[in-house]
Amino acid sequence: MSELILVRHGQATFGAETYDRLSPLGHEQVRKLAAHWRETGESFDCLYCGSLRRQRETAEELLGLVSGDGSEPSEDPALNEYDGDPLIRSYLRDFAGEEGFDPAPEWPVRDRTLFQRLFEAAAARWIAGHLKPANGDANFERWPDFQLRVHQALDRIMSRHVQGSRVLIATSGGVIALALQRVLRYPDSEAIATNWMVQNSSITRIKYGNGRISLMQFNSLPHLEGAETQSMITYR
Repeated sequence: MSELILVRHGQATFGAETYDRLSPLGHEQVRKLAAHWRETGESFDCLYCGSLRRQRETAEELLGLVSGDGSEPSEDPALNEYDGDPLIRSYLRDFAGEEGFDPAPEWPVRDRTLFQRLFEAAAARWIAGHLKPANGDANFERWPDFQLRVHQALDRIMSRHVQGSRVLIATSGGVIALALQRVLRYPDSEAIATNWMVQNSSITRIKYGNGRISLMQFNSLPHLEGAETQSMITYR
């Protein structure tokens, strides 16, 4: 059996002008993971990541755990997270007022709690196919399109790496949620709910081979569970 080991990127810079980079804490979360794996003797045959900066920075912190002579991660944009900004903007325009956000918040939303409430409401409309992009809503991606590209990317990687391969993937919460959906075949509403649970730098393991695929571990944080590091656990 071969294995996919999916790692969500470290904490990004929520509220900053550019979200797509690791915060100092995000770098430290991933360094703690790399140190933990070195202590336990983990190594991997190859490393993939998306093309987003926070994913690449996470992969770079883990590159020393990859055996062989790979000098950089294999970058695959199909492992990118969906862009939540156009989803929330569409929701604010068309649904926020009638669903209790009155007056509708101004964009961008800086408050973490309000942002999460809006994000969850927008995502429910997104998977139901209700959100419509307007002119200027760059990077709007339909839910079925996001779902298809992630499932196809995982299938490509699994077909490429067999015979006991251990494949490390630095990616994002939505991609990890769809990986679980690919394995457990649960409905779309459960997939997006899983997205909200995935913690920064957490580990999810999937075994595959001989026509079978199984979830072995989800959202694990062995590197941050000690009393001195629990304060480093984040969702956003």
